[in-house]
Amino acid sequence: MASTRDIRRRIKSVKNTAQITKAMQMVAASKMRKAQQSALAGRPYASLMNEVLAEVVFYAGDFTHPLMEKREVKKRAVVIISTDKGLCGGLNSNLLREAAKFDKDTTIYVTAGRKASQFVARTKRQLAAEFTYKDAPLFGEARAISKFAREMFSKGEVDSVDILFTNFISTLTQRPDALQLLPVGEIKGVTAGVHGHEQSEKLMKGGMEFLFEPSADQVLGELLPHYLNFQVYQILLEAKASEHSALMVAIKNATDNANQLIKDLTLEYNKLRQANITKELLEIASAQMGMG
Repeated sequence: MASTRDIRRRIKSVKNTAQITKAMQMVAASKMRKAQQSALAGRPYASLMNEVLAEVVFYAGDFTHPLMEKREVKKRAVVIISTDKGLCGGLNSNLLREAAKFDKDTTIYVTAGRKASQFVARTKRQLAAEFTYKDAPLFGEARAISKFAREMFSKGEVDSVDILFTNFISTLTQRPDALQLLPVGEIKGVTAGVHGHEQSEKLMKGGMEFLFEPSADQVLGELLPHYLNFQVYQILLEAKASEHSALMVAIKNATDNANQLIKDLTLEYNKLRQANITKELLEIASAQMGMG
């Protein structure tokens, strides 16, 4: 049976752990808010880009482009957007469980995040490239990932490129999603919000008429790479919002468990201390009766 000294030491240790997890929770909450604000700030740009693309698609007519070429899928590339660190509950395990569903022999992987790279190495899958991105994702980081995917597709190294990431639904809910990045099918607009919106929406032509120089086909050809860049950028923002939300919830649960453990240990300590006091009183009373 543990002594009162052992219980006091354990209470002190758990209190120190609770202080650390409480601080981590506050940091994660701050980063989560920043990630959501960054995603929301992209809404006006995304809306304008959608409108322009809708008009260009309408006027381009039967438009063809190397990035829209549909081929028989003999080799597939999968871009996995994961986190660098753990402590995110089941976020990474759910994401990598979806990644494991792709055929190992016909799939090559591009990773962004250390956890995805470790998964590819551990399962002995083919890794084509490894990228990193910051807590506040930069457009240049998304552009590098998108450019590498476009080059693989354009050179014929792969016939299809999918991107696998964790979609932010709410603070308590994150869902692994897979989108086809290449070939570009029906032009869709990326929704910039992170509060449970769909990742893409059908573009609708507006009522205004536009004149494109030099031509709608050439304008659309220039816009397609930027469309893919922005889509990857929005996905990075989604992934970061999901990561910090899952981290905050996991750390909050750890803090709550530590506080509950402190209460249980304090109760056990008080019971043991009271039992020792009662035992000492009984020994004193027995000694006095023996001497009397």
